[in-house]
Amino acid sequence: MQTFRTQVIEYIKKVPKGMVVSYGQVAAAAGSPRAARQVGGILRALNISDGNVPWWRVINNQGVISIKGNWTATKELQSELLKKDKVTASEHYTVDIAKHRFK
Repeated sequence: MQTFRTQVIEYIKKVPKGMVVSYGQVAAAAGSPRAARQVGGILRALNISDGNVPWWRVINNQGVISIKGNWTATKELQSELLKKDKVTASEHYTVDIAKHRFK
């Protein structure tokens, strides 16, 4: 049986370029629809430099890049990585989630 963490990571790996998902969407897909905050915690614990998990494709359900930012991951970095995926964020770090949501 896979752990919640493993299910979260495997789901995020399935999100293709040009698409985004919400924290709650990831939690629901991993079997715990009320665990959106735990998804954020799992993403914060990742080594983002390896690029193995496309963490930048996870935004909040309102379409906002809501990462708080630390020395490795910032809103600016997430916005740039999304731009490389052909997902444009506004100057206020919002994304048209209806257009880009992975289903």
